[in-house]
Amino acid sequence: MLFDDRSDAGRRLAKRLEYLRDEDVVVVGLPRGGVPVAYEVARALDAPLDVIWVRKLGVPYQPELAFGAIGEDGVQVINDVVLGYTRLTREEIAEVEHRERAELRQRTERLRRAHPRIPLSGRTVVVVDDGIATGATARAACQVAWEQGAQRVVLAVPVAPRDTVAVLQEVADEVVCLEMPTWFGAVGGWYHDFGQVTDAEVELLLRSAQTRSELP
Repeated sequence: MLFDDRSDAGRRLAKRLEYLRDEDVVVVGLPRGGVPVAYEVARALDAPLDVIWVRKLGVPYQPELAFGAIGEDGVQVINDVVLGYTRLTREEIAEVEHRERAELRQRTERLRRAHPRIPLSGRTVVVVDDGIATGATARAACQVAWEQGAQRVVLAVPVAPRDTVAVLQEVADEVVCLEMPTWFGAVGGWYHDFGQVTDAEVELLLRSAQTRSELP
């Protein structure tokens, strides 16, 4: 199954999540690409939309390959398998983490000035991304949701490798995934349009979702 774009993926994903409509749900997208997908899910479930900021820790000479991820509230996830065969030094790991922590802090502070965090305590939190490769950022986001008091965490994505989905069931109560190919490639390969999502688009979608929720 190829998705036209992230909005199309979100609408298809929302159909699989209809059973959550009667629960006290908050939908959180992973910026930036997961937010357009999460927006469609939140709209279909008539649920509030927020984000959980996470940053991939990329291997210095192959940035798209994650050896881990960090998230809000000091959450850190490390992939020991990737570290094992990349043989990164402690200094290299620390340098990447320091850089990404600074970026995470800057982005979080800027966004939260305009969009205060929606409380997750005691609620069902649906964590949404546009796809999963290694699973590091998704794992970090789920851990952030737990740290913020979620009662239940559902991880929902359009596409992810089958073996990664199996592993992620350890950090979420449920993983909902539309496509679980044995041969995966890259997330973008499952979309006709996989253009970059900007910070401005993320903020626009959050404002739109907030306005919708305030309507009588």
